[in-house]
Amino acid sequence: MDAIVKTLTRKTDEDRRPTVSEAEEAVRTLLRFIGDDPEREGLLDTPARVVKAYGELFSGYEASVEDVLGRTFEEVAGYDDIVLVRDIPFFSHCEHHMVPIIGKAHVGYLPDGRVLGLSKIARTVEVFARRLQTQESITAQIAHAIDAHLKPKGVAVLIEADHMCMAMRGVQKLGASTLTSTFTGAFKTEPREQARFMSMVRGFNYPA
Repeated sequence: MDAIVKTLTRKTDEDRRPTVSEAEEAVRTLLRFIGDDPEREGLLDTPARVVKAYGELFSGYEASVEDVLGRTFEEVAGYDDIVLVRDIPFFSHCEHHMVPIIGKAHVGYLPDGRVLGLSKIARTVEVFARRLQTQESITAQIAHAIDAHLKPKGVAVLIEADHMCMAMRGVQKLGASTLTSTFTGAFKTEPREQARFMSMVRGFNYPA
């Protein structure tokens, strides 16, 4: 019985969220690891600043995309063509090296009687961006969240981003951009709709 209690206690200790003080001490450990002195004047407040910054940079873990998407609207005067929010800037962090991903998202959908408030699309991008991510995952997550909540005829997401893990380390290729896309519904099954979306993203008029 004592062994079981110890096992359960150990699991609880491992699973609990660290305190702010523990997080700050972890930053001090990293400062020592890179060869600096966390007690020197310029670094005295760095652990507290880093922990506070992480609370903002990774606020997506505290957000619910269902709450962000919220209410939809039916009064659209019969509008049933593509709704596109283009060039949504975002900052995320690579889950492999925890360095920045800087990019922009283009999100469109074909309504089926209901539409979203336009700001909700940008906020949905923000929820998923402010987590440790891969670009492939964030692209799919945005599309599937809107698809599940709104149930439109289709959703299209295109993301263009620069990865600091490629620019600052490793191959060190500054300026190399990565493009990812996810299509659902009509955007996946009808090449014309996909072509229209891509044309609108690039600012061209696709023939009716």
